[in-house]
Amino acid sequence: MDKLVDLWEKPQAETIYMIAGWRQWADAGSVSSGLPQYLVELTGARKIGQIRTDGFYLFQVPGTHHFLRPEIKLEQGHRKEMRMQKNELYYVSFENTGLLIFLGDEPHMNVERYARCLFDIAHELKVKRVLALGGVYAPVPYDKARDVSAVYSLPRMQDELTEYAVRFSDYEGGATIGTFLAHAAEARGIEMAVFYAMVPAYDFAPDGEEHEGLRIENDFRAWHELGRRINHMFNLYVDLSDLEERSEVLVSAMHEKVEALAREQPQFKVHEFMRNIEDEFSETPFNLLDEVWERELGDLFDEGDR
Repeated sequence: MDKLVDLWEKPQAETIYMIAGWRQWADAGSVSSGLPQYLVELTGARKIGQIRTDGFYLFQVPGTHHFLRPEIKLEQGHRKEMRMQKNELYYVSFENTGLLIFLGDEPHMNVERYARCLFDIAHELKVKRVLALGGVYAPVPYDKARDVSAVYSLPRMQDELTEYAVRFSDYEGGATIGTFLAHAAEARGIEMAVFYAMVPAYDFAPDGEEHEGLRIENDFRAWHELGRRINHMFNLYVDLSDLEERSEVLVSAMHEKVEALAREQPQFKVHEFMRNIEDEFSETPFNLLDEVWERELGDLFDEGDR
């Protein structure tokens, strides 16, 4: 175990899974940072460990200013709060299944050691699978099922992951923390999947014309749809009714914003823009109905045999 890992509790559940998220670049809709924090608060998960921040973060690079530094709050010249980077591990149990929730700050450097620390935890606690979460802004319909892109560590995982209404990424370019960790997980033989939700974001203005556009800061619909996948993958029973309600409110609010923009800025041709997006979008909802029917029918047949 790397000396930067602190574990003050070692859960002994029959099966343990891990969800991981970061305050990171690929955090559109706060999918990577907001959803794990929401689950910690919803389930009452307790903090059981951390990865110390030593050596993973820069204080400054010329031109970045506040983007890398810790944030301080002063009152009359005295520090009231210092918001440092954190990498915290939480735990909650569901009967015989344990759930670890890791929430951290994306490291600036020494990412190989950071990966070793995370997977030392997974090895020490006998984690069966790690599921990392991310979000990417894209011009997709706000009222349709979120497109989810998947990356995985071990080839044998692909067939099973098709059950989760994902598409397998063919991206080529700079690695995110999730894709880097999936690469590192393969070298250690650890099952790791990364789900990236495509979060609605629109730039209605023609090229060269300035406009703020619209985007979703906290995509509760993506949180809800990923939460359903988490429940199914890890055989959990997390109550997602609050997120379902929030996602419905979000869709209504986005509809109102789009309609208001269409009225106030007709030159942006908002309705035509949205129609083009919908025409090009192929919705792939995560539908568990068939599986539920199969399970219930199986239970009926089992009862009939007794």
